[in-house]
Parts: sequence; structure tokens; C-alpha cells
Amino acid sequence: MSPKQQRGEATADRLMDAALRLYGTSGEQGLTVSAVTKASGVSLGSLYHHFGSLDGLAAALFVRWNERLMDTLVSALTRSASVRDGVRAVVEAYLGFVREHRDAALFLHASDPSRHMMHHGRQVREVQSASLAAIAAWLEPHVAAGEIDPLPGPLVESLVMGPVVATARRWLSGIDDQDLDEAARVLPDRIWRSLAPDPAAPDQATPGRATPDPAARGQAGPDQAAADQAGPGAA
Repeated sequence: MSPKQQRGEATADRLMDAALRLYGTSGEQGLTVSAVTKASGVSLGSLYHHFGSLDGLAAALFVRWNERLMDTLVSALTRSASVRDGVRAVVEAYLGFVREHRDAALFLHASDPSRHMMHHGRQVREVQSASLAAIAAWLEPHVAAGEIDPLPGPLVESLVMGPVVATARRWLSGIDDQDLDEAARVLPDRIWRSLAPDPAAPDQATPGRATPDPAARGQAGPDQAAADQAGPGAA
């Protein structure tokens, strides 16, 4: 990478870091062009050069942290030997990410970023493809082995991620009735029971049916509403 490219990346990083700090302290109303340029020490011209607009900056910030979240989940999942272990690993990794990166998690889980996603759906969707492919590859042999009910991939995602995302949103909202450690202990087994095969049910396994289809799925991370507005299958 040339020195010019390095300077460009450093400038983009400063803008995104400043935008995240502002969002963490002041919410959507604090995320303005003037506030970002002042907090970052970067000129208005540089912001538009790197991101095109404030919406472009917010979209890049969403992509960056959504990708980091997905990498964390995929890493936890693929180290697991069974689907049950994988559910526990994903729950613990997700809630750990939320606790460790509160400002980023707040941004990812808020409804505000949906406005910024509307014109950047393809960009967000592209960074999801590798993660979704890794999840699909990990799930396929477990589905074939009958470890979980033969459910459609999006439904498996909803059963696993729905309770975790709801827990994260409640904790991030400041409602002081949610303990993430307790949630990490309780949720995995409850989620697993929603996926486990019913031994009394007829064997209707359809190998591969629960495998996520990157072309047909929506946001694997926290903001499905944002992805839906951005376009089919976006982040």
C-alpha cells in the first residue's frame, strides 16, 4: 500500500471513529457533518471525498461493524462440534460483542441506520456473502445428520437470533432489568430446544433445507429492518 493510500485509510478511519463516538454519546441527532468534521479534525472535503455524503459515512460504519460482528459469530460457530455447542457459542459471542463494543452495538441495533442503508444495500449485502457461505457450509452436515429439525434457513436464523437480538436491544436501551451473563446462561438451551428434532414426529428430514441461502436470506446481523429497506438480501 502506498503512503497516499495509507493516509487515505487513516483519514477514513478517523471519520468513522468520530462518527461512532458521536452516535454513542448523542445518538442520531449528534451525527451531523459539522460534528463529525470537528470531532475528527478532518475537512468537509475529505469526508465527501471518502464517503460521498453523511449517509455514505454511516453506511460504511454499519458495514464495518456488522462485518466484525459476523466474523465474531462465524468464528465462534465454526469452532463448535455440534449444533447445540454452536448455539451456545453464538449466543455467548453475540452478547460478549454487545458488551465489549457498546457504541457499535447501539448503532447496529438502532432503527436510525435504516435510513442510511436504503441506498447502500448492495455494499452491505456483498460483505455478508462470505459469512453466510461459511455458516451454510458449517450447517450442512449437521442438517444432514438430523441434529436439528428440517426447517427453512431463515426460520432457523429467527429462532436462534431473535431472542439474542431482543436481549441485546433491551440491554442497550438502558432498561435496567436485563443481565447479559444470565441471558448467556439461560438462552442457549432454550433456543436449542426450539431447534432440536421431535423424537415423536415422523422422519421428514430434508437434508440441506436448513442451510442458509445467501441469495435468498436477509440480514444475518441485528438490523433486519434496515436490510429490508436497502433491498432484497441486503446485510
